[in-house]
Amino acid sequence: MQPLLKLSGIDKSFPGVKALSGASLSVYAGKVMALLGENGAGKSTLMKVLTGIYSKDAGTIEYLEQDIAFSGPKASQEAGIGIIHQELNLIPQLSIAENIFLGREFVNAFGRIDWKKTYAEADRLLRRLNVHYSSRRLVGELSIGDQQMVEIAKVLSFESKVIIMDEPTDALTDTETASLFNVINELRSQGCGIVYISHRLKEIFEICDDVTVLRDGAFIGERSVAELDEDRLIEMMVGRRLEDLYPRLDQPRGALRLQVKNLSGKGVHDVSFDLYRSEILGVSGLMGARRTELMKMIYGALPHVAGSITLDGQTLKIHSPQDGLKNGIVYISEDRKGDGLVLGMSVKENMSLTALRYFSKHWGSLKHAEEQQAVGDFINLFNIKTPSMQQTIGLLSGGNQQKIAIARGLMTRPNVLILDEPTRGVDVGAKKEIYQLINQFKREGLSIILISSEMPEVIGMSDRILVMHEGHISGEFPIEQATQETLMAAAVGKQYGSEKQ
Repeated sequence: MQPLLKLSGIDKSFPGVKALSGASLSVYAGKVMALLGENGAGKSTLMKVLTGIYSKDAGTIEYLEQDIAFSGPKASQEAGIGIIHQELNLIPQLSIAENIFLGREFVNAFGRIDWKKTYAEADRLLRRLNVHYSSRRLVGELSIGDQQMVEIAKVLSFESKVIIMDEPTDALTDTETASLFNVINELRSQGCGIVYISHRLKEIFEICDDVTVLRDGAFIGERSVAELDEDRLIEMMVGRRLEDLYPRLDQPRGALRLQVKNLSGKGVHDVSFDLYRSEILGVSGLMGARRTELMKMIYGALPHVAGSITLDGQTLKIHSPQDGLKNGIVYISEDRKGDGLVLGMSVKENMSLTALRYFSKHWGSLKHAEEQQAVGDFINLFNIKTPSMQQTIGLLSGGNQQKIAIARGLMTRPNVLILDEPTRGVDVGAKKEIYQLINQFKREGLSIILISSEMPEVIGMSDRILVMHEGHISGEFPIEQATQETLMAAAVGKQYGSEKQ
């Protein structure tokens, strides 16, 4: 089959880094092509070369059987290549129709916006996607899943023949994901070529026809999904077999470290639990279970109105994140870009930001040599791929950003480390490295709380699991009793197997 779009032998270098080396990708009409690889494999760079954000150093791009080089995203969009980014590019205060046709509004003979035609065209696009909202509705009133549909409608308004979806289900519920897959199947039947970028391997087998794998900027192979299984796919991505994706460390737990008693606050009701040294306590639950809100109360980022928090036998007064840090409680946010990192600052500045007191002299200046030594040690320990510690962190891959967020927390020498979705948006290779680091600090006596929406992850890494439902604990399981079925029963509110250990 002749591809709609074919990138062949693409090279791209930046100072100190060869980002792409012979990368290739083919997109076929009526098919979904998964584009896979670890963070830093070159997927985003390849898409930026395609859309003209970066110019290629070598290689060819053929679109509709013509050699082409786009001058920028606007040119590629107008030619029929649309990208739906991981971070949605919508303006909440504008209507659906205004977002879809922003900068391309229909005008009448007098040069004024033809609102009747604008809304009619937007409504037509929404009907094509089986979205039942009026296009006059404000985007800010929509769920993330419906906002995703608005992004797709915007892409369709350009009569796009190739649609690139970058981590499209990252913030979607299961129901919204099912709706998205219905839309993808509809687009496939209409002859669109879809590029599907995701770290969720289960989805690849559910929605994709073929797979292209990149590793370290190089093309590894193109395969039919039907001829692959998950193990083979992982091996292609990381260049080695991952015999055990979840390397839980069997380590006797130590003394009681943290006690939370009858904690209540906005959305959180009468929560009590214990945490021990050298223990990983998993926290599971469905979206809206208030897991993050609970952890932010323990850390001090949200207020609590009742209950107590005790660390090593001493009751704490925690009213702010500074109080949490001062008492050795560190929270690594699920939203590393929004809450966790300062994307315009360097690797070094991000990593040492919350630990500057350890590198400060009495008169206020910094011990720069000690700071650089500590940052360098963490870069080596975490295997962070960066040209230097001065590199702007926003230019690194998601997996490397996540490692830096965790390293920053550990640099404060905490007693309790709260990891909220630590591997969200992270590839399988970086996940394994993060799990091994978690185990290393568990071995050294750190107490760890692991919040995860992925049941295999929380079962695979935890020593004990709490399940939350609508702001309270609905189950507590020693790992020997934890199964996906028992966790799901508790997650939907069934008081099930909650024997405390």
